[in-house]
Amino acid sequence: MKKPYQSLEANFTNNMKQVIHRRLSSNILRLSLIILIAFSSTLSAQEGDPAAGKALFNTNCASCHKLDKKMTGPALRNVEARLAEEQGLDREWLYAWIKNSAGMIKSGDAYANKIYNEYDKTAMTAFPQLSNTDIDNILAYTAKPKEDNSGGGVIVEPEVNPNNDGASNKLILGALALLFALLAGALVLVNKTLRRFAQEKGLDIAEEPKGTPIWKAFIQNQFLVLVTSILFLLAAGYFVYGYLMQVGVNQGYEPVQEIHYSHRIHAGDNGIDCKYCHSSARVSKHSGIPSLNVCMNCHKSISEVAASTATPEYSKDFYDGEIKKLYDAVGWDDANQKYTGETKPVKWTRIHNLPDFAYFNHSQHVMVAGVECQTCHGPVEEMEVMYQHAPLTMGWCINCHRETNVKVKDNAYYTKIHEQLSKKYGDLDQIKASQMGGLECGKCHY
Repeated sequence: MKKPYQSLEANFTNNMKQVIHRRLSSNILRLSLIILIAFSSTLSAQEGDPAAGKALFNTNCASCHKLDKKMTGPALRNVEARLAEEQGLDREWLYAWIKNSAGMIKSGDAYANKIYNEYDKTAMTAFPQLSNTDIDNILAYTAKPKEDNSGGGVIVEPEVNPNNDGASNKLILGALALLFALLAGALVLVNKTLRRFAQEKGLDIAEEPKGTPIWKAFIQNQFLVLVTSILFLLAAGYFVYGYLMQVGVNQGYEPVQEIHYSHRIHAGDNGIDCKYCHSSARVSKHSGIPSLNVCMNCHKSISEVAASTATPEYSKDFYDGEIKKLYDAVGWDDANQKYTGETKPVKWTRIHNLPDFAYFNHSQHVMVAGVECQTCHGPVEEMEVMYQHAPLTMGWCINCHRETNVKVKDNAYYTKIHEQLSKKYGDLDQIKASQMGGLECGKCHY
């Protein structure tokens, strides 16, 4: 028979075993749940299509966010993992935030309000149209490891391309040299003919004494002196005329600008319309130099270029450095995404310049006549460094007025004179600018 204290001890031992068993079971269950949640979070981070997420990111997020850099909003590389680690927030929180950030702020969510205040109380745009699957794809894209996009190549200063190799001058000089050779040959033949004629008539020919210097013999020959003088005068007149006709003609002029601007990338690769930057060409005589604020419309978000834009002459680092020059000029703090107020002027070098006595109106040519920018400025979309494509001489302009048909039909500018022109010229499609006063001196000179 057991003693009473032995019975109590046995009961206490059994109860303690049950308590320990229950606690152990509970801890194991909690540990299992934690592992399961972590595993499911890992799986969820791997869910989604990064390729589809990239397209969604570029469409909906890229205007305010970058993957590895703070912009209007925070950087989004590994955003889900960082929020889970630093704030204990899961994907459900991200679903709610992306679809209705304003609602999250109003609800008093601590982290939502922290982000709202940190970014100058700029509310994030709500995207209720994005499904959970779309957000999964975006998060899968942001979870991808950072790739090395450094471009190769070295920085090489651009060479000046005058676009004028002087072929016409060489041709004329060659023609003069040939003419001189023919003339010299003709003089030799004339000399032989005269000598033979004199021998047949029995005339004595005065011979130059041996040892006479050739220059003295040349001076004594009046015919050679006369012909040579005429040739020298013609050659001098040609060179003087050619020099004077090139005054103010800067075809091929290709200056190096203070900040490198690639028309090839902007107008060519990205298809930016010329009049987006040179908006004055629509309404003004001048096309205008765009302000740096126009550049910042895009470059607030674009602080570096893709490696694919690099060339053997211009590396990715070179282009990124030029964007930094732009930021320095406008006083843009890219790290904090705000203006500092410290600006610097950019000394652009003018390329196309007409003399003061010549009048040219961009708006009349661009808007009324519908002339493409490339007609005068050349294939701008292919130019890495901008240069003057056309000579912009009076003869060049007149030739264009003689050959170009004016777009009169369905053109509001010519509504009042449409009927008169029809009666006078008939087929309006064949009216040249020269027929409408395009060759009158007062049109361009006044």
